[in-house]
Amino acid sequence: MSSSSASTSLHIPPMPAEGVRLKPAFDADRLLRELTSVREHTWDQQRVYSEDGVGAATEVDWRCLALRSPGGDGDRTDPGGPGPRDFADTAWLDRIPYVREVLESIPAPLHAVRFMALGPDTVGIDHTDPKYGPRWGVARLHVPVVTNPDAVLFLDGVEHRWQPGDFWFGDFSRTHRVQNTGTEHRVHLVIDVLVTPGLASLFPEDWQRYFRDGEVLFNRQEVPQTAEDRRRLHTRFPVPTTFHLWEDDTPLSADLPRETAALDEDGDRLVLRLPGDRVFALVHLGDDEYRLAGWSEERTLQVFPDGPDPRVVLRTREGGRVDELTVAAERLAA
Repeated sequence: MSSSSASTSLHIPPMPAEGVRLKPAFDADRLLRELTSVREHTWDQQRVYSEDGVGAATEVDWRCLALRSPGGDGDRTDPGGPGPRDFADTAWLDRIPYVREVLESIPAPLHAVRFMALGPDTVGIDHTDPKYGPRWGVARLHVPVVTNPDAVLFLDGVEHRWQPGDFWFGDFSRTHRVQNTGTEHRVHLVIDVLVTPGLASLFPEDWQRYFRDGEVLFNRQEVPQTAEDRRRLHTRFPVPTTFHLWEDDTPLSADLPRETAALDEDGDRLVLRLPGDRVFALVHLGDDEYRLAGWSEERTLQVFPDGPDPRVVLRTREGGRVDELTVAAERLAA
């Protein structure tokens, strides 16, 4: 078993700003009409998502309608993350065809998509969304639909008042707060995506060097596999107990506590099984390397099942830096 790491060179261009308007803009009137068509009921409070699954609701008037969620569950108001089901469209998206057009125009894999409504006279708390930034292969995009002059996003100390139909990126891994001291709801279409070279093309010219040379983790496309390909990867191996914790920053290290993981199949997907009935669907990236479904290539595992010494290589990434741990594996009967 061994551990190794690699890092990028110096003089890496920083992110040019905490947020930026993207291209193109969208039809604010059509967005408003479709929003109105799905507001005949009271939306549920936003919830958090962690290693323990869906968590507590927010204490302020901060409500969501899920348009994409884990498994396509229309009742999920959380942003989701690694788990047994990947993201899929909910039934709500079938009712709003222009929003679907907006989403289909984005050249990147979609994760959670939600209408998020901040109530009047509501102030959120300062917080960060860990690893929701290009350094970890994830981006959060906003399209405002309803706003007012007293609805403000404070992002890394900068005030933003985004307008209906405009298309924005914000680095929400930085400290931020939303507040609406107006008398009407502020509603945004919030879109979580994986960072790809295609996504970079939506950014202004002065951001292109950052995407070319900066601390950006680009995600690879999913590569299909046959059932036979998956069966040959059925293995058992030790992993650090922090490996599945996507918000954790602990480096892969031989002296971390470990638990036994297993790879097998659930339907047409390979899955990672951990003690306590924890299951994570996997997405194949090529050469028997996988990311956790619902997350980015910030952490992957690569299986080498053949030869006298089967092994699995675990990796975590941040920008161009890679931390790697190789563990011995045991082949399992298919």
